[in-house]
Amino acid sequence: MNYRTLDRSKTYLITGAAGFIGYYLSKKLLEYGCKVIGIDNINDYYDVNLKHTRLDQLEPYELFTFIKGDISDKELIMGIFEEYKPNVVVNLAAQAGVRYSIENPDVYIQSNIIGFYNILEACRHHPVDHLVYASSSSVYGANKKVPFEETDFVDTPVSLYASTKKSNELMAHTYSHLYKIPATGLRFFTVYGPMGRPDMAYFGFTDKYFAGEPIKIFNNGDFENDLYRDFTYIDDIVEGIERLISTPPTGEVQHKVFNIGNNSPEKLMVFINTLEKTLSNAMDKEVEFDKVFEPIKPGDVPATYASTDALQEAVGFKPKTSIEEGLQKFADWYVDYYNKKKVPEVTR
Repeated sequence: MNYRTLDRSKTYLITGAAGFIGYYLSKKLLEYGCKVIGIDNINDYYDVNLKHTRLDQLEPYELFTFIKGDISDKELIMGIFEEYKPNVVVNLAAQAGVRYSIENPDVYIQSNIIGFYNILEACRHHPVDHLVYASSSSVYGANKKVPFEETDFVDTPVSLYASTKKSNELMAHTYSHLYKIPATGLRFFTVYGPMGRPDMAYFGFTDKYFAGEPIKIFNNGDFENDLYRDFTYIDDIVEGIERLISTPPTGEVQHKVFNIGNNSPEKLMVFINTLEKTLSNAMDKEVEFDKVFEPIKPGDVPATYASTDALQEAVGFKPKTSIEEGLQKFADWYVDYYNKKKVPEVTR
């Protein structure tokens, strides 16, 4: 393990800075005294007010500069690299979501392929110490062997979103090989927490509850063969990224890919029951979701969880937040942020 602390003398460019992970990472770097340049297009894939709330919490930091823009705008990206000369780039800007990629494929090519290409080109012409970029656990597709390991075969993605993330890994490897760009890809596994993404299941379930609507669970109501997910709390994710930032890959091809997850899979129903309990605590009243069970959706996979051995060996990373603790923090934040003090009447 050769984990080193962050270097305050360096400039960090965070794309997707108004996003969930981008916000928390930017905040951590700023608290440490690092100079952060944030870029985000603040698109309306989900509630823009939440994105503005995140940015509002970053604005008071003197070392924070925000640029509203899109990574698919090559001229803009080149201009940012020219002006700010970032030493470290963390590319978290991407169009997320598996199911949305079936409905709206164009934005995935624009952001995840063209946008990432622009970042690579900028790193080529304005060399950086380290490029860290978001991949996804979805690259494992319908692999049956779990836990997923970085050495597993990942050439059978089952969604366009997964294809774009696998493409990012291939593109980064090529640029690293050709232009000696130290690059690290992160395969994220179901990240959750306060100020998270409203399109994620736990957030959507909570929204539905307060709207007095049933939640849909895509597991056919099969509790024995329930969906397994590697739910990873945001603080743990940020710690993993922070440790990796200062540890660029070495060797002939300076490119590595790491799983960044919890290595402790939970059944979806256990996660849902825990969410009910934590919301009950936050509301000081019993909370129970009205549940509707449906077949698994195209592009979804039955089990996703990570082997994090490689990451632990590289930087000593081991997540420590239990789902009880993490979901309680989410529930407390949600009830406070949306001012939800009253339990709705659920129509059955």
